[in-house]
Amino acid sequence: MKRRAAINDLLRIMARLRAPDGCPWDREQDHQTLRRHAIEEVYELIDAIEAGDDHEMAEELGDLLLQVVFHCQMAKERGAFDFEKVCRMIADKLIRRHPHVFGSTKVKDVDEVWANWEKIKHSEKKGTRHERPSALDGIPKHLPALLRAEKLVKKARKADLLPKAKARRKPRKSAIARQLFVLTQEAQRHGWSAEELLGDEIKRQEQALRRRERS
Repeated sequence: MKRRAAINDLLRIMARLRAPDGCPWDREQDHQTLRRHAIEEVYELIDAIEAGDDHEMAEELGDLLLQVVFHCQMAKERGAFDFEKVCRMIADKLIRRHPHVFGSTKVKDVDEVWANWEKIKHSEKKGTRHERPSALDGIPKHLPALLRAEKLVKKARKADLLPKAKARRKPRKSAIARQLFVLTQEAQRHGWSAEELLGDEIKRQEQALRRRERS
């Protein structure tokens, strides 16, 4: 007996849950109500990865895949796109952005791989409503503040928008970690959220960096 593809079973189950006689909870969801669930599932997957627990990792990957399938089913009902299109888009993107694997492009190291990736990505979006004219574009706005700060600094440094750092002795990681923790304590002592403070400062720094980029 031929074994059925599990992904097809999952797609059928999701469609059944969203059917008129399906599950009331699943039927009342939309893209907005589910957006926080995807974030939660990613963090749970990270926990499983860091724990080295293969069983939990498989389960959490399934939960994350469910979010993809759920959104695809809702989009299909709206006539926007379906799971097949999502798979085709990412498959095509991987082929386009790996010309050193699927084409004749030669690369000597990982740095060239990343440089080609960025160049291809830029050309794909050029002239579309998704074009990123600034080197600082493309940072997810809902990232936690510290992750967003790291992304902004990395992009700004690559675009040579940051002042040259003065040569100094490299600090210990533990010292930096303590400083971050002490600053969090200090903010809380005054009744402030360190997350919100950093978020506001990121906005100010990004505006200044964008002005520098345009000048």
